[in-house]
Amino acid sequence: MLKNILGILVLLFSFAACKSVKKVQKMETEIFKKDTAQTVVIAEAPKVDSAAIVKDIMGKLVRRRVQYKTFNAKINVDYEGAENSQKMTAYVSLKKDSALFVKIAVSPYGVVMNIFVNKDSVILVRTKGEKSIQYQTISYLQEETHIPFDFKTLQDILVGNPIFLDSNVVSYKSGTSQLLVYMVGDLFKNLVTLDNTEFKVLHSKLDDVDDQRNRTCDITLSDYVNVNGYQFSTNRKISVSEKSKLDIGLEFKQYNFDEPMAYRFEIPKNYKTKKPAPKSTTKGKK
Repeated sequence: MLKNILGILVLLFSFAACKSVKKVQKMETEIFKKDTAQTVVIAEAPKVDSAAIVKDIMGKLVRRRVQYKTFNAKINVDYEGAENSQKMTAYVSLKKDSALFVKIAVSPYGVVMNIFVNKDSVILVRTKGEKSIQYQTISYLQEETHIPFDFKTLQDILVGNPIFLDSNVVSYKSGTSQLLVYMVGDLFKNLVTLDNTEFKVLHSKLDDVDDQRNRTCDITLSDYVNVNGYQFSTNRKISVSEKSKLDIGLEFKQYNFDEPMAYRFEIPKNYKTKKPAPKSTTKGKK
């Protein structure tokens, strides 16, 4: 259960099955046929300033990032892993660049865990069964979920801002309704599908730059709504695979920006403090 919750915490993000998946895969195949060591421009017009187009694409993506001070949400989470599946509800309050509070509720038990995250640390409070408190560094979540991220990436995931974008755009393809952009960063190769009118992120396919890891992530965002002038995806599906596959569905039932923090918790004084396992022991269990 704990590892499920940690995985969901990290994947509470914009990483949903959309109707254009087959088209995306076909276009991706065409793009990958090109020599990715060079900048490849796939465009209908024979004469085009590719540098200006790439700059315009990245500029629009940056301008459409949600700007906020606080974020609250109630999220229905559907988790399906290799060994088990779980439905739960996550109650989230985020203060930008500062602190994240998460309450995890599972029917019929109610809230089973409270989680606090800041730039440096993670506090896990089990509220059912063996009630306990566990203190960890932010790197603990990276180790448990095998996903490299910092606090900034985690908050972008929650509010629906695109992650692992890179200015190294290798190729792009413009269609009638969609725009595909393929970029290569230090950690991931990222094929992003955008809406061609509002530049909303519809799908993102992440592949590890390290071919030995064989780590991939398919992310789709749908059911966008306008919140404070920004486009916010209320339905997301994530599929992550490396040695095993993990599928997560996120349905945002309630959400708001720039309102007082809705969820907080205090550290119980009478709970047992559980010491984290040594790194060597933890790795041995994986």
